[in-house]
Amino acid sequence: MSKKDFYEILGVSRSADAKELKASYRKLAMKYHPDRNPDSTEAEHKFKELNEAYGVLKDDQQRAAYDNYGHAAFENGGPGAGGGGGFGGGGGGFADIFEEMFGGFGGGGRQSGGSQRGGDLRYNMEISLEDAYKGKQAEIKIPSAISCDSCDGSGAAKGSSPVTCGTCKGNGRVRMQQGFFTVERTCHSCQGVGKVIENPCGNCHGSGRVEQEKTLQVNIPAGVEEGNRIRLAGEGELGNHGGTPGDLYIFLSIEPHRIFQREGADIYCRVPISMTKSALGGSVEVPTIDGGRAKVAIPEGTQSRQQFRLRSKGMSVLRSSSRGDMYVEVTVETPVNLTKRQKELLKEFEGEEADNSPLSSGFFKRVKEFWEDLTE
Repeated sequence: MSKKDFYEILGVSRSADAKELKASYRKLAMKYHPDRNPDSTEAEHKFKELNEAYGVLKDDQQRAAYDNYGHAAFENGGPGAGGGGGFGGGGGGFADIFEEMFGGFGGGGRQSGGSQRGGDLRYNMEISLEDAYKGKQAEIKIPSAISCDSCDGSGAAKGSSPVTCGTCKGNGRVRMQQGFFTVERTCHSCQGVGKVIENPCGNCHGSGRVEQEKTLQVNIPAGVEEGNRIRLAGEGELGNHGGTPGDLYIFLSIEPHRIFQREGADIYCRVPISMTKSALGGSVEVPTIDGGRAKVAIPEGTQSRQQFRLRSKGMSVLRSSSRGDMYVEVTVETPVNLTKRQKELLKEFEGEEADNSPLSSGFFKRVKEFWEDLTE
């Protein structure tokens, strides 16, 4: 069966430069790496193709030979076979290419001595708008894992210790020769740790960790917003076999408020006012986010949706001493369930002809002009 074109395997054009080749190889190699697809023979085959193609095309001399002679350049002693920095040398192979690209990718956060860094954890926390304004100290409880006291985190029963894996000799990885290619994979015997536990601890069953809930104090600064996150370093999942713990990320959401609406550092408060106060003027008293009160003057003839600005009465600004503004938006409320006397007064008011409704007068004037234009 004929071999696929190297450029096609890497998904690049024949004019691709070294940067494009490397970027495409990196993306595809991560996708098809055997550690990410342990039971897929198809992924393993594609991974081999990728390494072969990139191993040739990343070398200028071998790429030139391939461009001139195709696959024949590397068969039967062709111009590109062996030598010249190719795969024929004893030090080359899949592992070398992948190590060059990713620095030994596939270790899963592995640290020295076979230990593994613990995973990061996420905690969702909902706080009130008042708490977001002033900040708070919160106490949270999260399920966690701690080092097993019975085995001191080693995973081995008392009186015993993990032993060096006989398959990988403690490296955590094994190399297999396939033709003139070398494939490096995670050791199946020790799962990449480099050591095996022959006599596991009865308390943690060899994991070196036991589950336990822990309580943490979280400092929420004033001015946080929806979607902000707080990182607690080292408070994530405990690493395997003495590995360092991961981090805990607290994602914040703000509860809807019954009075205020927030937009960044500013807050809005919608206040209904009576028809008479709208017409005659007056004042309203409104709450502020800091728990205080503010008096807002309503001038004569105030219309619905008119806003009044209260400077520095809004939200705290994160890592700053400044504050946003508060906007009071009024809504003129039409009275309902009128008494007989109230209806009489309104009819009397309606009978007093006066040009004191500029919005409606202007609107109906435009409507009249529109109809007149249609009849011309």
